[in-house]
Amino acid sequence: MNQYTGKTAVISGGAEGIGYGIAQALGKQGMNVVLGDIDEQQLQVAQQNLQSEGITVLTVVMDVTDILQWQNLADKAIKRFGKIHMLVNNAGVSSKPGGIEKTDDKDWRWVLDVNLMGVLYGTQTIVPLMKQHGEGGWLINVASMAGMVGVPYAGAYTATKVAVVGMTESWYAELKPHNIHVSVLCPAFVKTRINLSTRNKPQELKDTQAGSNEVSDIETHIQKVIDNGLAPALVGKRVIEALNHKELYIFTHPNYRAVVQKRFKAIDAAFERSEQSPLLQDVLHEEVASFS
Repeated sequence: MNQYTGKTAVISGGAEGIGYGIAQALGKQGMNVVLGDIDEQQLQVAQQNLQSEGITVLTVVMDVTDILQWQNLADKAIKRFGKIHMLVNNAGVSSKPGGIEKTDDKDWRWVLDVNLMGVLYGTQTIVPLMKQHGEGGWLINVASMAGMVGVPYAGAYTATKVAVVGMTESWYAELKPHNIHVSVLCPAFVKTRINLSTRNKPQELKDTQAGSNEVSDIETHIQKVIDNGLAPALVGKRVIEALNHKELYIFTHPNYRAVVQKRFKAIDAAFERSEQSPLLQDVLHEEVASFS
């Protein structure tokens, strides 16, 4: 028996891709898994596949942008399993790649609602339930390497993933006294269908302009990279490995270390220049406020 056996995990966007890979890995550790997803047909496939592996699973059709649907999922999970010990905020979307002037308000609203508000609603719904039983647990937010380094022509996606990293850092300190370990998963390219996210986009937010279905060179490149990405099952195993070591940041692509280090070096150099500024000498030796 391990620390996961007999406990229950809720995973949004769990019917396929990274969410499914994590569900599979957790299920093999003896956890009950509750999958929430907007795709009912894919949920049925996921349920059958997981059950065939001996994993106990409950599926709930839901839209993460609706907090009432989160509450419905939580009610069903509690009714079935009694307690919830883990939340994996995995559901996410990516809009059509485009420059500043080509990403309209509808795209921004949709990506913000799913990638940011969906994480918030899930956390606000499930974490209080973990606090109530007092046994501790886990909160895992799925961000992206885009949360560490800005991605050109993906402003909305990048903004949400940076926000998810920041929220996770905030909640890591906030939930530590409750024995709830918080992590943020920041993968690079994984073999998923996130580039086809618009299949689940609400009709009222879809672009009806002529030429909107044209495939750009950027999209073609992204498709090739995704096709060669990591298998979701491997990402799931990596999450277990990282949780066993209580990691805050979970990385799946060590080859991106140099990219992130370049950003950190630029930030550090900017601090160094600020130290040399005659305008800021009075601030230089002020006591640093602690947030942890």
